[in-house]
Amino acid sequence: MSLSSWENVLILQTSFLGDTVLTLPLISEVRRRFPVKRLSVLCLSASRELLQDHPAIDEIIAYDKKSADRGWRGLQRTAARLKEKNFTVALTPHKSMRSALILYLANIPHRVGFRESRGWFLFHQRAARDRNLHDVERNLSVLRAYGLAPEDCQRTIELPVNAAVQGVVDQKLQDFGIDESGPIIGLSPGSVWPTKRWSPEGFARLIQMLRQQGCQVLLFGGADDAAVVDDVQRQCGRVAVNLVGEIGLRELPAAISRCSVFVTNDSGPMHIAVACRIPTVALFCATTPDLGFYPYTDNAIVVQRQLSCRPCASHGGRRCPLGTEDCIHQIRPEIVLHAVDKLLRADGSRNSSSSFQPELMAV
Repeated sequence: MSLSSWENVLILQTSFLGDTVLTLPLISEVRRRFPVKRLSVLCLSASRELLQDHPAIDEIIAYDKKSADRGWRGLQRTAARLKEKNFTVALTPHKSMRSALILYLANIPHRVGFRESRGWFLFHQRAARDRNLHDVERNLSVLRAYGLAPEDCQRTIELPVNAAVQGVVDQKLQDFGIDESGPIIGLSPGSVWPTKRWSPEGFARLIQMLRQQGCQVLLFGGADDAAVVDDVQRQCGRVAVNLVGEIGLRELPAAISRCSVFVTNDSGPMHIAVACRIPTVALFCATTPDLGFYPYTDNAIVVQRQLSCRPCASHGGRRCPLGTEDCIHQIRPEIVLHAVDKLLRADGSRNSSSSFQPELMAV
């Protein structure tokens, strides 16, 4: 490709928030490797708020595929918007037919995607996607079209925090009485998928034990997690600080950055904590690390119950197929507390830029 082909580049990722975070190494690598003059990202509205301070991105275009932009007409409107911007190159790690169609209808002259995409025939170049890799590496695999393997790329997830946003968040935490007198433990009990959520009882008991050890506890979640978080608060005696409705997505990395350890289900906030270099305890219930969405760092511990029925689905499910929820209820709070204490004692010594494998703790 000529140098001029890289003048105006689009990267499309319209999957979940966590998937967008795992696309950040691809975005940064395109910016670093190629003579890009302008780089835009098409993503969901929630992802737009999270990514707006990223230095590699010049423009973020929101795609509301479940509401204003849903259906065929929404797809056509989105493609028309992209066409007006005269993109010269488009890359997408997203495998849906809709993503491929948007880029095709936008008449972008050089389109790159995966052979495994449902719209593979609409791409000019296609790369192989190895399902056995972590999703960071799978996303980077789209660059195989240009002769770059994932191992040739910088794979660290970077999510810089705006200094002004950090200041606002620090003031909010101070107003809640959070200070540096003891460890700050962040907990994220929510998930889109119910079977990926550790039990509210487990989180509540963990909070009580952390408070007995002198830890300050922050509860994280979006609007959809409010009921789950409130249940945890009720069961623990409301001894944690509830940040639901107090911080927005743009502020989320800044708030997580103030945690000593972050405890989370297999969800978007897990990947944000990794991007913020925060030691992470990841609770895997219905899903397994083998699906390729484990915390991409050696500064993390994955806690899971080894069961033959896991994973019951690629995203977990709405309900346990066996009706037992053993993967949830057989993870004991004492085991999770042990993982938290282990990361607190490590004091950052586990963090390595060359290793992306968490410790696996089976219970």
